[in-house]
Amino acid sequence: MVFLWPTLLWLLLAVPLLVALYAWLLHRRKQQALNYPSLGLVRAALGPGQRLRRHIPPTLFLLALVALLLAAARPMAVITLPSEQQTIVLAMDVSGSMRATDVEPDRLTAAQNAAKAFIAELPRHVRVGIVAFAGSAQLAQLPTQSHEDLVKAIDSFQLQRGTATGNGIMLALATLFPNAGIDIAALGERQAMRPRSLDEVTRQDPAKTFTPVAPGSYNSAAIIMLTDGQRTTGVDPLEAAQWAADRGVRVYTVGVGTVQGETIGFEGWSMRVRLDEETLKAVALRTQAEYFHAATAADLKKVYETLSSRLTVEKRETEVSALLALVGAALAVLAAGLSVGWLGREMEPPHRALAKQELLALIP
Repeated sequence: MVFLWPTLLWLLLAVPLLVALYAWLLHRRKQQALNYPSLGLVRAALGPGQRLRRHIPPTLFLLALVALLLAAARPMAVITLPSEQQTIVLAMDVSGSMRATDVEPDRLTAAQNAAKAFIAELPRHVRVGIVAFAGSAQLAQLPTQSHEDLVKAIDSFQLQRGTATGNGIMLALATLFPNAGIDIAALGERQAMRPRSLDEVTRQDPAKTFTPVAPGSYNSAAIIMLTDGQRTTGVDPLEAAQWAADRGVRVYTVGVGTVQGETIGFEGWSMRVRLDEETLKAVALRTQAEYFHAATAADLKKVYETLSSRLTVEKRETEVSALLALVGAALAVLAAGLSVGWLGREMEPPHRALAKQELLALIP
């Protein structure tokens, strides 16, 4: 815990002085009290509880003072709070390899079911957009708070050839930053099934200057990319990840399927697909995010549950002065209530209250 105004902590030196003053007043009261002949009988009649609880209200009041002095120094603490992220873009692989059945019932269906469950758990104020990518990338759904529209977009996925993971990231960024200079039309071209450079899909306005920010520092949005294979076309995903990192956007990556790969058939042809974990880990690392592997449908569901908790709450340093002030006020009220309730000074006649006070002062 750190303090914005640490010099005010010197006021805490008054606490031991108050304790010493309280002890001195008790001692002085004993010296001035009447000399009762049967003090042992009085002590036995009152009992140990009565002797101890007379110190509780002053102790609570002292704790209240400490809490208020700490609040005045404006303490900062790392606590868990609702996340400021308002937009999440799901970039989902719809390449032909997603029909593989190593994840039951198949990779695509498992990914669709997990994505829909993820959306259902999100708070309604969070907007979600959906990007589908294979040999090209298409925006399946603009960011929206309508869970019904998102489910329809996910159910409408159609398998295609190719895997352009970098295009998926770039289109997700274009969705978050419409004026960033990303050529959406180029990302959606299906004719050129070949690797492409980042320069081919971006155009920088000479009149505008761009200053990179710290990776992971953009707290208003995040990207979740789910894929099961290696890049075969489009933009290099590591270049796309650097583009995201320069804008502070985290790209969480999810690898679906077995690491050793599987041979699948699609429209008369067959191929062996292998999960490119190295690249997915590098993308997540470069953007200050995390990589998750899901070998089964249950794993995939757990991944999305984890991401939901990570993206809807976050730990950040926050001033907790109000919390300490509330604790101090509560302790002060409790101390006053116990003092009135136990000693009964307002309800008892003056001579009885004085007699009780003198008796308590005599008993250590």
